[in-house]
Amino acid sequence: MFVLTIDQKGSRKTADRVPGLLRELRGLDLELPFERTVGDEVQAAASSAAVVVHTVLHVLRLGGWSVGIGAGTVDLPLPASSREAGGEAFIAARTAVERAKKTGDRPPLAVAVADPSPGAGAAAAAADAEAVLVLIARLVRDRTEAEWRILEHVEPLKWGAQTAAARKLGISSQAVSSAVQRAGWNEEWAARPAAAALLERVERVLAGQEH
Repeated sequence: MFVLTIDQKGSRKTADRVPGLLRELRGLDLELPFERTVGDEVQAAASSAAVVVHTVLHVLRLGGWSVGIGAGTVDLPLPASSREAGGEAFIAARTAVERAKKTGDRPPLAVAVADPSPGAGAAAAAADAEAVLVLIARLVRDRTEAEWRILEHVEPLKWGAQTAAARKLGISSQAVSSAVQRAGWNEEWAARPAAAALLERVERVLAGQEH
């Protein structure tokens, strides 16, 4: 399972943004929904790597958050609250978010495993997943608001989507095409399954199903 720990950046100097983030993250397919754990931090557990990828990229688009992804076992049965849950994935998520806070100019996200055994395979798999997520997150982070206003109307990887968006927005197809290309919109959506597959590989290595 995966645990997501998300911490507000500069919380001592800014208003509490946790209530707004929790509203943004409602309705996701999670094993344990997001809730405030301590201070300006929220946490959730997910079994779907695709949901993890979607959540991470959405949070990084919002800006102002550090994101840690922990992979590993969780204590069963799951409690009703993330605050009451435990296990290696929760320990790993804590390690990951602390590292994410120190990533400098790159997107503030990290992937970790609590126990790197068997061998170094799990840690290496986590590093691979993190590397791809960071590349996708750069695309998301660096988009302008003007680009987002267009992209929100473009269904990714769908033939005719740009033309439909241009009609809806009342702008030229060339303007939509330019925004899509500059923003790497289709590249992001083509890479999301790869990031999810790499996260799933971390789980398999931890389970001893792959080296």
